[in-house]
Amino acid sequence: MKKLFINFFLSLAVLTVLTSFNSDTASKAEEAIQWLTIEEAYAKIQKEPRKVLIDVYTDWCGWCKVMDRETFRNKSVATYVNEKFYAVKLNAEQKEAIKLGDQKFEFLSEGGRGIHQLALALTNNQPSFPTTVFLDDKFQMIQPLPGYMKAKEFHQVITFFGEDYHKKEAFEIYKSKTYDALYPKK
Repeated sequence: MKKLFINFFLSLAVLTVLTSFNSDTASKAEEAIQWLTIEEAYAKIQKEPRKVLIDVYTDWCGWCKVMDRETFRNKSVATYVNEKFYAVKLNAEQKEAIKLGDQKFEFLSEGGRGIHQLALALTNNQPSFPTTVFLDDKFQMIQPLPGYMKAKEFHQVITFFGEDYHKKEAFEIYKSKTYDALYPKK
């Protein structure tokens, strides 16, 4: 009887530990940005229109890695991006062609590295990494923003575009008045 009692509690303890790992993993997944390819976002926007946020990066870009680690993993940022945008990661040096509707974008070999035509188009032929590009729900350019942004600054930007304040007021006014009223503790 004592052995049965010990086995029962040991099994219960193992089950509790395993269950806690699963819920922790699930909550971490919910906090992460749900990245898509640009082709996936393009297909989704045809069925369910939503704004698009594109992270244009390269593998060698140090600030891109910092933004991945610190900004994109911020809980407030990830939650807001997942609710309001289709989020896309685009490697500016990917070699595979990209087809969006009837347009095809190719890799352009230049010197040692090269760059993708779509990365050039999204950065207005002024590639800088990282660059965050915002598209409207019809896949039309709103704004490319080059450079690293900390989580709070990025949250200001994504809410500015996500709630269409870019159509109503200048970013400086939004940042100093509207944002502070909407998000007083950020």
